[in-house]
Amino acid sequence: MPELPEVEVVRRGLERWVAHRRVADAEVLHPRAIRRHPAGAEDFTHRLKGRRVGLPGRRGKYLWLPLEDGGQVILAHLGMSGQLLVQPLEAPAEKHLRIRIRFDDGLGTELRFVDQRTFGGLSLHDTTPDGLPDVIAHIARDPLDPLFDDEAFHQALRRKRTTIKRALLDQSLISGVGNIYADEALWRARIHYERPTAGFTRPRTAELLGHIRDVMREALAAGGTSFDSLYVNVNGESGYFDRSLDAYGREGLPCRRCATPLRRRPWMNRSSYYCPKCQRPPRPAA
Repeated sequence: MPELPEVEVVRRGLERWVAHRRVADAEVLHPRAIRRHPAGAEDFTHRLKGRRVGLPGRRGKYLWLPLEDGGQVILAHLGMSGQLLVQPLEAPAEKHLRIRIRFDDGLGTELRFVDQRTFGGLSLHDTTPDGLPDVIAHIARDPLDPLFDDEAFHQALRRKRTTIKRALLDQSLISGVGNIYADEALWRARIHYERPTAGFTRPRTAELLGHIRDVMREALAAGGTSFDSLYVNVNGESGYFDRSLDAYGREGLPCRRCATPLRRRPWMNRSSYYCPKCQRPPRPAA
């Protein structure tokens, strides 16, 4: 699933190519793509027609397009394989095209939602007073948000009494961090993924947040991480941060710090990648 850097790359593309355009019409080609819009496809397309799109927003892994006249947004959930593509009107339809949105400005491009596995989708939602889609108002700010509160996060870690990787993937504590960037930041910080959060000091939390921000900014500069063709930006281009990964996906390869072969362990229906020398597991409780 795309994490913060990948979703932010898409948001920036939408800001360049879609913001401030007025919808001429929309077409839903697969009902699962709007299953989070209970009123159905006809209502979805009717409510979009004639509406102008504002500046795209993002919180963590969630992305939305505000509609300028009415306090609603188009919320995009990319799921495992969702893509928002800006394509020429005459471009052949993608095999897994689910929704298309056309504009009335004559620029010759349309917005397409393509989703091979149909886990993602688009839906219309009301907004909170601060402009968030109401259904994600509970999601925490992400570490690149200027209003992210480092001290509040540290205190939440201490209270949560869980393990650090579980905490990093808890979207009510910090948003936008998924399996890839959690493993990368923990490797940089030399922290084992099962380290209990109750023992984190303020300096340790601050160091980890610094590594999270660094790895996400580096991934953004590289266009995100693409392991296959399912994650692309709005122009269909893949990111290349996978070439710079230090931990994730490198099972058996030498640690870039100490040359110890990296390990992979099953973890919460996922995998955790780590260096057994640099990231020593916590001692069992007495």
